[in-house]
Amino acid sequence: MLAINVAVLLAFIVIMRLRRRTEARSRMDEKFTVVIVLTLGVLIAPTEFGQGILNVITQLVQGITQS
Repeated sequence: MLAINVAVLLAFIVIMRLRRRTEARSRMDEKFTVVIVLTLGVLIAPTEFGQGILNVITQLVQGITQS
């Protein structure tokens, strides 16, 4: 349960950071955003929600490769 709560907090932070203007970002700011997004992915991956996302993406990729 703690991983989901931290993931929600990180998702909120990512959304707030991505809403800022692109011109106002420094390289350090961009690197920090990448670290936050990667951490969010690691927290979401083992949850049911993360597995559902993985299944949807897997089906989408299989559908594209078969067509």
